[in-house]
Amino acid sequence: MKELNFNRHRRLRGSANIRSMVRETSLHKEDFIYPIFVVEGENIKEEISSMPGVFHYSLDKLGEELDEVVDLGIPSVILFGVPNEKDAVGSQAYHDHGITQEAIRFAKERHPELVVIADTCLCQYTDHGHCGVIENGVILNDESLDLLARTAVSQAKAGADIIAPSNMMDGFVAAIRYGLDQAGFENTPIMSYGVKYSSAYYGPFREAAHSTPQFGDRKTYQMDPANRMEALREATSDIQEGADFMIVKPALSYLDIIREVRDNFDIPIVAYNVSGEYAMVKAAAANGWIDEEKIVLETLLSMKRAGADIVMTYHAKDAARWLEGTK
Repeated sequence: MKELNFNRHRRLRGSANIRSMVRETSLHKEDFIYPIFVVEGENIKEEISSMPGVFHYSLDKLGEELDEVVDLGIPSVILFGVPNEKDAVGSQAYHDHGITQEAIRFAKERHPELVVIADTCLCQYTDHGHCGVIENGVILNDESLDLLARTAVSQAKAGADIIAPSNMMDGFVAAIRYGLDQAGFENTPIMSYGVKYSSAYYGPFREAAHSTPQFGDRKTYQMDPANRMEALREATSDIQEGADFMIVKPALSYLDIIREVRDNFDIPIVAYNVSGEYAMVKAAAANGWIDEEKIVLETLLSMKRAGADIVMTYHAKDAARWLEGTK
């Protein structure tokens, strides 16, 4: 044995404290953005069947959820509004008193220090469920940009700290940046869903946001899961147009894409741990097949290791408790 020459990597794994000293990646509650779904009506706290532990909240019930988030030390939420009334052009998306705008005002009044992000899209506001204007069955790109910019400005006026456009129309960041600047919101950042794939992992979200397309699919504007280089082209365009953050969505099956984007760009990268990823973990945990705490923390850590600075996740509240050693 003395003649063997090899490296003793286990020397740095010999105790918990040594492992902690050399740990390369860390996960903190401050890394999280927590998504919240807000609906019109009163006295509503309704669990989303495919997302156990995630609820629809009416404004009168939203306060208790926001209080819990703040008490846990999670610094940010992203709000998804679900209106009662929908039309062909998603007019409730940019109504000054739409459900998302009212939720933003409520959140900022209750917790001024909480970073409130507004999801900026049309799909949950249109009666056809697509993210833009429709003509003869075609999703029109340029005609949708004005409505998206109007939505962003209305959300900024309501008090949103960050605008997060998720529609994947070409030029959407440029249109929104121009609209915000013209309205006096030049200091409001844009968190672009610039690398957003057409994914089967969004199924539970479409139940939560009531945004399933009434015809066709979103493959003409969301990205093909087979493509890697396209992600770099999309991110490049959005950054040139003024994006301040870049979201990669989904996260778990796209860790390689998170790393590609991280290696090529120096703006903050957000991994969106989406609804289908959450639902799979919850289903397996409910059946006793996995240790939910260990799986969730390992999964979220993998997103940080891949290069994400921030993780948007429905697990945020549980993960914050586990990281603090509480239940």
